[in-house]
Amino acid sequence: MRNLDMTTLRSFLEVAEQGGVTRAAQVLNLTQSAVSMQLKRLEDLLGIELLDRSNRRIALTASGEQLLTYARRIVDLNDEAVGRLSDEVYEGTLTLGVPHDIIYPVVPRVLKTFNSVFPRVNVVLKSSSTVRLHDALKKGEIDLILTTEKALTPGGETLTKIPLKWVGALGGQAWRKRPLRLGFCNFCIFRAPVLRILDAAGIDWELAIESDEDRSVEALISADLAIGALLETSIPPHQEAINTQGALPELGFQQINMYGSANRDEITREMADLLRQGYRAATPTLLRQA
Repeated sequence: MRNLDMTTLRSFLEVAEQGGVTRAAQVLNLTQSAVSMQLKRLEDLLGIELLDRSNRRIALTASGEQLLTYARRIVDLNDEAVGRLSDEVYEGTLTLGVPHDIIYPVVPRVLKTFNSVFPRVNVVLKSSSTVRLHDALKKGEIDLILTTEKALTPGGETLTKIPLKWVGALGGQAWRKRPLRLGFCNFCIFRAPVLRILDAAGIDWELAIESDEDRSVEALISADLAIGALLETSIPPHQEAINTQGALPELGFQQINMYGSANRDEITREMADLLRQGYRAATPTLLRQA
């Protein structure tokens, strides 16, 4: 009877989920050659080809797709058993704060992995603005936060950066009008730097809404009554990045930063490490989308 090796299954899963050996190796903290060798060992054990290597982008064969389902179940069961039966059991609650526009695609993957390692830890996800998350962290109401900021402040670390873009209604013309009508909620971290950029460029502007709700701002912009600024990766389908042909200044990049208590416990350190790995693996895709 042949036995599947857990290490090779994990490598196979990461290659399938990350879309290639290079990014999988980054997530696993292995060399590309080590991951490739593990995949070859798995193929030799089963006597089948799992990957279609005929194109530049690696794809799963039909057999690979079939194994993928089993591999997920096997690894999940392994992690659940180890987590529940381990001598060192971690319990408690961890509160993670993330602005809504950067939850996808990294955070769900990280939460899934974290839950497999610490099944008895209850993770509370709080979505709010960067300003409010910083305030909650200072008050001790939250253990770890991600933020979108132009620059890093003391006590944090930068995980990646994403372009900030002018956005408007599909086919909209609001960006041509002067004064330029803008839609930002009151706590939006992008509002102040965007206004400074417009002032420096000598462009007249006015705020078209006073609201604490992102949905109200989204409705105004989608109706072509104002324009706003969003991360390139978080533009909703009923809006689009505006090609202003130089009529409006470039907005540059925003950093995704991470902050937490200086005295982090084991589970908070593990969550922080998983977030680092997640954004390290996703960064080439995020910048390519931009």
